[in-house]
Amino acid sequence: MTCFGLCLRGKASLPHSHEVEIDEEISTIENARLYSYKELSAATEDFCPVNKIGKGGFGSVYKGRLKDGKMAAIKVLSVESKQGVKEFLTEIKVISSIEHENLVKLYGCCAERDHRILVYNYLENNSLSQTLLGGAHSSLQFSWKTRTKICIGVARGLAFLHEEVQPYIVHRDIKASNILLDRDLNPKISDFGLAKLIPADMTHVSTRVAGTLGYLAPEYAIRGQLTRKADIYSFGVLLLEIVSGRCNTNKRLPIEEQYLLERAWRLYKKGELIQLVDALLGGDFNADEACRFLKVSLLCTQVLPKSRPSMSTVVKLLTGEMQVDDEEISEPGMLSDLVSLRNQKNTSSGSLSAGSGKQVDSSSSANTTLTHGTMTFTTIEDRNS
Repeated sequence: MTCFGLCLRGKASLPHSHEVEIDEEISTIENARLYSYKELSAATEDFCPVNKIGKGGFGSVYKGRLKDGKMAAIKVLSVESKQGVKEFLTEIKVISSIEHENLVKLYGCCAERDHRILVYNYLENNSLSQTLLGGAHSSLQFSWKTRTKICIGVARGLAFLHEEVQPYIVHRDIKASNILLDRDLNPKISDFGLAKLIPADMTHVSTRVAGTLGYLAPEYAIRGQLTRKADIYSFGVLLLEIVSGRCNTNKRLPIEEQYLLERAWRLYKKGELIQLVDALLGGDFNADEACRFLKVSLLCTQVLPKSRPSMSTVVKLLTGEMQVDDEEISEPGMLSDLVSLRNQKNTSSGSLSAGSGKQVDSSSSANTTLTHGTMTFTTIEDRNS
């Protein structure tokens, strides 16, 4: 990795302290190929707008063909990006050292002068937020069988991160826009810029809160205590979205239906969970299986972290290897409570501070920042339906 270090030392735009930090970090990173800016420019036809396949607060993503003929998704971080050097290096370090069928594959990176670029395998069908949840903009059809495959695939990817690597990895930003789909609609977890590596002997780490409102576990959002249970909460919300075909928050709906998790809890208590299943399925789904998936989502989002199952248990519950015990399901951590907290903090502080939340695709709305420490929340809009 010597040439990478030399390249970074030549970045005049970075302060010396940042150069040293990057050199120290990069010395620990292996298995990631180094691309020149010229090579990636050629792959994308000089980053032609026609090849742009995504845009967010971090910058833009382009489709490109590498010299070896492979198609790639080339993620170009803007100079003004809130995803800074630390997040850039974190993503390379985390994803270059692991491989799983339900994780994106990092081909390599570029860090010449002020350019920060990540090169991934190209996934033909974009993200869940642009396809399933942005139904008006996609021609893809998500059958019940496809949805179950996506749910189980994401669960297996998270179980791998949480239980099969050391130190284990907490993603911190599991959401629809970070689940990409390949040609066959197999799911791939993406965007590891906020990931934390946690040694097995630690119960939790205390950290700044960065993530997406609606997916944030309450104990993490309020106290900054991060464990694998935070990812499990986020997965539970995502599971609800996939089954119902709508985003976790939609302010255009009647107030009693605006927050998906709260609606799910009310329907569960009335024994009417089946009403949450996406009407676009036209009744063509396995009702028992759908209810099981919805109950698993409620198990994952229980307000007490210790009550949430591990991801390996979630996989078994989704596949039917284990049975869901209704009596174990307690009340979930509600989004409306976090929204109220955010509003109280914003009112008392009188101003909003800049945060580091990120959006991966253009289906997302603007960032909303909570001035509680360095809490950062972002939201995404529901599809039109």
